[in-house]
Amino acid sequence: MSLPKRLLDGYANFRKGRYASESERYLRLGEGQQKPTIMMIACCDSRAAPETIFDAGPGEMFVVRNVANLVPPYTPDGGHHATSAALEFAVLSLGVEHLVVMGHGRCGGIRAAVGDGGPLSHTDFIGSWMRAIKDVARAVPRSGDAALHERHIERASIEHSLANLRTFPWIRMKEARKELSLHGIWFDISMGELHAHDESNVAWELIAG
Repeated sequence: MSLPKRLLDGYANFRKGRYASESERYLRLGEGQQKPTIMMIACCDSRAAPETIFDAGPGEMFVVRNVANLVPPYTPDGGHHATSAALEFAVLSLGVEHLVVMGHGRCGGIRAAVGDGGPLSHTDFIGSWMRAIKDVARAVPRSGDAALHERHIERASIEHSLANLRTFPWIRMKEARKELSLHGIWFDISMGELHAHDESNVAWELIAG
């Protein structure tokens, strides 16, 4: 078998553990349709998996992950727009009730976009994907603490993605009808802490866990 041993061992543990204890649920999901109420737009970073952080079971969350958890603006130009396609499916077909943009600390994509870029300076895709974050970063007041400044940019990027979500006409319409809620959250990997964006007060608040 050519699969990595880590995957084979993990699958064996899944079959004996979670699948065995939730086999009826998996059977229902396999025979029916998924009906998650939450869509999560998260980062590809292997340290910040939303299903793990929120202890989600199968079928509970519709998750799309991309570099730096970005939401592009509504641009129906015939190009390839994976995140926008996932949003369209989740909102219009699945009828999710919550859209959550989840960022995290020490995000490599953000760091590459606002720093010197390092090996990512001359790439085929990442540079153009992250270009909008450079404009967001310029609007963030400079802090003497580099780590704190980076955190402010990570959170500003989440706020930017929330604004971009509202450029999609069907998201804007459903939010106006109170059929859909938008949320921004930021996860501290080292501390395991979750912070949520309070749009009414334009502030970030620590969630008690």
